[in-house]
Amino acid sequence: MPNFCAAPNCTRKSTQSDLAFFRFPRDPARCQRWVENCRRADLEDKTPDQLNKHYRLCAKHFEASMICRSSPYRTVLRDNAVPTIFDLTSHLNNPHSRHRKRIKELSEEEIRTLKQQKVDEAYEQEKTNPESTDELQNPASEEGGDEHMKDDVPLTQEERENKDYLKSLFEILILMGRQNIPLDGHGADELPEGIFTPDNFQALLEFRINSGDEVLRKRFETTAVNLSYCSQAQQKQMLEICESCIREETLREVRDSHFFSIVTEEVVDLAGENHLPVLVRFVDDSHNLREEFVGFLPYEADPDILAVKFHTTIIEKWGLNMEYCRGQAYIVSSGLASKMKTVATRILEKYPQAVYTLSSSCALNIWLAKSVPVLGISIALGTIEAVCTFFHQSQVLSDLDNVISLLFQNSEDRGKELKEVIRSHWTCRHDTFEIIVDLMQALVLCLDGINESSARWNTMIAGRAYILSSALADFDFVVTVVIVKNILSFTRAFGKNLQGQTSDVFFAASSLTAVLHSLNEVMENIEVYHEFWFEEATSLATKLDLPVKVPGKFCRAQQGNLDSEVTPENYYKEALSIPTVEHIIQELKDIFSEQHLRALKCLSLVPSVMGQLKFNTSEEHHADMYKNDLPNPDTLSAELHCWRIKWKHRGKDIELPTSIYEALHLPDIKFFPNVYALLKVLCILPLMKVENEKFEVGRRRLKAYLKNTLTEQRSGNLALLNINFDIKHDLDLMVDTYIKLYPDKAEFQEEFLSSNSSEIKEET
Repeated sequence: MPNFCAAPNCTRKSTQSDLAFFRFPRDPARCQRWVENCRRADLEDKTPDQLNKHYRLCAKHFEASMICRSSPYRTVLRDNAVPTIFDLTSHLNNPHSRHRKRIKELSEEEIRTLKQQKVDEAYEQEKTNPESTDELQNPASEEGGDEHMKDDVPLTQEERENKDYLKSLFEILILMGRQNIPLDGHGADELPEGIFTPDNFQALLEFRINSGDEVLRKRFETTAVNLSYCSQAQQKQMLEICESCIREETLREVRDSHFFSIVTEEVVDLAGENHLPVLVRFVDDSHNLREEFVGFLPYEADPDILAVKFHTTIIEKWGLNMEYCRGQAYIVSSGLASKMKTVATRILEKYPQAVYTLSSSCALNIWLAKSVPVLGISIALGTIEAVCTFFHQSQVLSDLDNVISLLFQNSEDRGKELKEVIRSHWTCRHDTFEIIVDLMQALVLCLDGINESSARWNTMIAGRAYILSSALADFDFVVTVVIVKNILSFTRAFGKNLQGQTSDVFFAASSLTAVLHSLNEVMENIEVYHEFWFEEATSLATKLDLPVKVPGKFCRAQQGNLDSEVTPENYYKEALSIPTVEHIIQELKDIFSEQHLRALKCLSLVPSVMGQLKFNTSEEHHADMYKNDLPNPDTLSAELHCWRIKWKHRGKDIELPTSIYEALHLPDIKFFPNVYALLKVLCILPLMKVENEKFEVGRRRLKAYLKNTLTEQRSGNLALLNINFDIKHDLDLMVDTYIKLYPDKAEFQEEFLSSNSSEIKEET
């Protein structure tokens, strides 16, 4: 849908020129100045939100020094830009014309005021930046300035046809992205010609032509047979533009909301290369917390290089201002936690308010287990995930149910609970290690039964069962899961509360000291604790008929060393128990830093938490860290007092809001601007869960895309189109961007058409 310029006597629209169009600002004071300069009477009664949503001004109405190009895809205004170039008289030449944009006539006093205001602004700008005087006198020297000085030139017939042709190509690419259709489709390079149909993109081109797309038909008829209609290189360029335009629509909302948080998911394989999926959290115009997928970042093995590329991409390529970043969380696979922690540290050094937190989508105990730098724990986590996947994909659940019923005859309730658990994705729970320990004997018996009756199963299931049975029936695995289970039992309730209601999160933050005290006590008495843990592991190994021994790799490494008589108990104490407890203590201190805890204590702003505290709260002290984010920090104390009084003396029939989501949607929240700002910032912390599930679709769509797409057919460009299929797109903007970035190709296509037409005329 084209954008029309709201300026008086301006008839430009986005489909007729390459000019940028800018929304009215949301800032009330700046928006008022735009309206005053436009001198349109019909805009004066509209709110900044209405103007921002429905009205635009083209670049012709701004001084060239007010416009800058932040990237090839984005033309933006400076923060203080105000339109000053308007035609307010041309309609007088035709007094009988019906002028849709009513121009407000100014009095002489208003004209003098505006002139003086402009003189004052020029003086202030010259005083603060003397070099800008030259730029104002020579606008063409500013990047893009010469473009804005040109008059609108009507498009030629060839240019219009070329734009229509490119628009058809973009429509096909967007369709393929939304429907998750790979461009190639059949791996045609590896197969003899003629076995499969042409690639999917060409097939859709031909289908559109046969369905009556005259633009494509004309292009095909006038193009040489040996000339590629749309090469793979061109497809890639166009896909990159599609991706950028779709992403830009999401990021525009992020910029409008100012504050955001960054969350990454586990590293994924895209066509043979590792990438980090990136999501942003922000509160939109409707006061809803949203978590949207914005793209993939190439993964680097060197953490320092990864940190630099991560920062550069967000700042320069995506155009987000990290000064507004208030949280960062990284969900990683085992072994990569230390690298992402380096990224978090580098970002914190530059932006101290970008608090490093846990993600609400990951259980604390699983996150802690993945972060432990002990190889045995990484292997155990991989084995647990493989077991869960095996029983989900195969037809052996009924056999496992029978084994569980047999083993839990004396504890039917626990047996019934475990049968329900194994039908879920139980590897993401707070009690994952408790589940695997309780299920260990049943799993091994079931897998052994599949091996013994292999005739019932196909080769793949029987072979997989044998491998998993061997991995589970290993003392190193048994002792690892038992010890990790016991260590993480001290953080299980704490982590569960962090993913609970807002009041649970608030009181969990206050209980961290007790959790750390318990773990430190374990560390001081590790000899005693480890003895109990090892005894439990030995008892389970006996049930599984497993020998108690140190790992074979350790014995092989110690061959020839006569003094290295290490018992299994001492070995696992030094290699597993001590480093795991030490790491978890330090990790809890890092992820729940003083700044993070202060932020969580601000959750006492939520009325239900205030009620539980008998309205004796001290948010003002903890809110100091967000003082610069408040619209009126000087009135914070008085406003907080009014906020407490409002809920303390509420009517009997009024319930206290229990979450930030409910508080943000209160009708009178606008009367508490500082409270509103604080709640918005707290809401986007990655630790806080998304209350309304319909606004957490980005993560679920990402997982669905990865699950439903073969690794070799994955594409970062198509993935973004598929995951964000409901975001509106502007085909005209995509076409114009392509022509700007690749003018040589557009010129070639036009020249080819012209020469081809002349050849046809000569032949006739």
